[in-house]
Amino acid sequence: MAQFDAASLERLKKLCRIDCSPEEDADILADLSRVLDYVSQLNEVDTEGVKTCRYVLRSMLKNQMRDDAVKDLLPRSEFLSNAPDQIGGMIRVPPVLKAP
Repeated sequence: MAQFDAASLERLKKLCRIDCSPEEDADILADLSRVLDYVSQLNEVDTEGVKTCRYVLRSMLKNQMRDDAVKDLLPRSEFLSNAPDQIGGMIRVPPVLKAP
């Protein structure tokens, strides 16, 4: 597995939009390198013929969903009274994409 270096950390910091001190950079770099070393060690384990396990706990083997219950709808005026801003009977949200 490839080593995690300072250049990789800089790219990761840019993607995550975080700023760290040089001391924090050194700590993060050391921690991430240890994690990658551990994952590399796990890749050496022979898993041929082992069934896939999607859950860690046995209690999660079955989807635990609540029963659907049909209830009366909230009146539009009451629903919109909770919205911070509205326009034409709809909730106004900040734009997600900016026009070029």
